[in-house]
Amino acid sequence: MSMNLRNVLLFAAMGALLVAVGVIQSANVALAILNLCLISAIMTLGVNIQWGYAGLFNAGVMGFAALGGLAAVVVSFPAVPQAWAVGGPRAMLGLATGVCAIALAIVAWKRMPGSRRLRGWAAAGVALAGIAVMRLVIDPAVEAIEAVEPAKTGFLGGLGLPIVLSWVVGGALAALAAWAIGKIALGLRSDYLAIATLGISEIIIYFLKNEEWMARGVKNVNGLPRPVPYEIDLQQTLWVQDLAARLDFNVIELSSIIVKLCYAGLFVVALAVIFWLSERALKSPWGRMMRAIRDNETAASAMGKDVTWRHLQVFVLGSAVIGLAGAMLTTLDGIFTPTSYQPLRFTFLIWVMVIVGGSGNNLGSILGGFVIWFFWIEAEPIGLTLIEFLTSGMAQDSALRLHLIENAAHTRLATMGVVLLLVLRFSPRGLIPEREK
Repeated sequence: MSMNLRNVLLFAAMGALLVAVGVIQSANVALAILNLCLISAIMTLGVNIQWGYAGLFNAGVMGFAALGGLAAVVVSFPAVPQAWAVGGPRAMLGLATGVCAIALAIVAWKRMPGSRRLRGWAAAGVALAGIAVMRLVIDPAVEAIEAVEPAKTGFLGGLGLPIVLSWVVGGALAALAAWAIGKIALGLRSDYLAIATLGISEIIIYFLKNEEWMARGVKNVNGLPRPVPYEIDLQQTLWVQDLAARLDFNVIELSSIIVKLCYAGLFVVALAVIFWLSERALKSPWGRMMRAIRDNETAASAMGKDVTWRHLQVFVLGSAVIGLAGAMLTTLDGIFTPTSYQPLRFTFLIWVMVIVGGSGNNLGSILGGFVIWFFWIEAEPIGLTLIEFLTSGMAQDSALRLHLIENAAHTRLATMGVVLLLVLRFSPRGLIPEREK
């Protein structure tokens, strides 16, 4: 069987699974899974750019996704005039003070004469002094902002722009963070890089949870604007009512399907663009150079390649894609919830997608995103059905039967392990492995 035919059959099987969910459960459920699969595929492409192209192990995926979610709030949510009036300018001054402190610390490190140790202490002293000054400036503003109707707002709000713009801003914000992290961490060994990115991801999420003046922290930001129509508006239009009557559909269900199809259209376009750009980059001389560095850093360095600089490039690019996917996820949810970003749990899930799909192959990353997210969502209902079938011979009030049914949700973790083991056993390089050079 040719590789192209095999790929077509794999995607056809994935499509058949989604259709089966639509028939057995509902079209709404199938489309909801499809939209999350599309976002997962984009996030997996970002990780594949880092790992598949250059061999960089990024364990801070959720931190960059959270920055994308923050961008959705900052770009799209309307400004809160009362909060700006009582502390907005001072808060911006405090942030500017912090940026200046970081810039001065960098200058002290690069320009100050003396040994590395002396320059390091000087840069640390400048940074700490700058942070202290920043807190003196910003803390009173933060208290005033968070006191403005905390049950409803308690934060500055955003720019009130179309939320689709936040996808680009989310990518840029994640790229900026990746550049700062990469300048520090990319000189480390791969295992230390994983620890550093995981720690920084935790710091980012901790910051988002506690700085309520920026995005309400654990109170969450609800009611973000949408790039697609609202269901209630569609239900009041004549064409939707006529279509529901012709199809013998409930108008409420049909409006929900239309909204999910609109989201799917936007996400498919974004995925197609990112996939096309990723393929162009992978097949370019730059992509071949990155894979050469991945396979043998010593040889590439001996040939005059600046390995650290190239690693920084690919780390920034991959993080930008992850940040874009994070903004898309918040757009779909319509709510920004910092507590939902769990670095260990969901970073592991994204990495399973990369491994199952095929590291180094963009098409494989997309398939892995679809397969793993599908089973992550459907493992619970499938597990519940299987448990009910296996325990059908037991008494209805059997303690064992009730215990197994109550714990059906945990079958999703076992399912992920089984899927990963099966793929590694029968296709060690992933469902769609990297093409040979």
